[in-house]
Amino acid sequence: MIQFLRSLLFNTQMYLMMALMALVFTPITLVYRPMAFTACRTYCRWVRWTASWMIGLRSELRGKVPTGECLIASKHQSFFDIIMIVSEVPRPKFIMKAQIRFVPIVGWYAKWIGCVPVDRGKRGQAILEMKQRVEAGRATPGQLIIYPQGTRVSIDAKLPYKIGTGVLYNQLGQECVPAATNVGVFWPRFGVLRKPGVAVVEFLPAIAPGQDHRAFMADLETIVEGASLRLMAEAGYHPPD
Repeated sequence: MIQFLRSLLFNTQMYLMMALMALVFTPITLVYRPMAFTACRTYCRWVRWTASWMIGLRSELRGKVPTGECLIASKHQSFFDIIMIVSEVPRPKFIMKAQIRFVPIVGWYAKWIGCVPVDRGKRGQAILEMKQRVEAGRATPGQLIIYPQGTRVSIDAKLPYKIGTGVLYNQLGQECVPAATNVGVFWPRFGVLRKPGVAVVEFLPAIAPGQDHRAFMADLETIVEGASLRLMAEAGYHPPD
């Protein structure tokens, strides 16, 4: 019960601080658009810091943080892995659900940092629109982040890897940096409770451009899923057989 109350207090201040920082940063960002990255990074570092002492959830990023232009293909278990990545990656831009565009504050900043909205319900048309929007945004350098499974995945769930990651890998001709995580052990996909521990996002060795689409997707899934299972086991979680 104590941890639940601490989690509730933490969640409340997290969203209040989002609104407060928006009041401070938005007028500047409307004049100087790169300030959006500073605003997002500042907020995400605040969340990581308050999580460490309010709910006992420390966080660390392992591996070499990508700073050049690349595709990052990351396991996605909860909002916190987004927080961790944005806190350190210099110019992140996400492939995101189209509905996020209409979320106050989050949708504004997603647009300003160059995120690419995709309507996942349209399937083939969604892939085409994603390619076109990514191509249109290539003039703005940065690290394009995609979740290969297309959504947040609970720690005990298995979802297939979708072809969109392979499509972008071939289109961009850039290296792909896989990223694994265990954050779902502590910060689940749904619910209020946050558990103490050490949440990790690990950037893994890059996959060079030029691989065959199928070989790339097979390698990516093996690498990310294997590393995520290792990190979850490190956190004390072992999936059911």
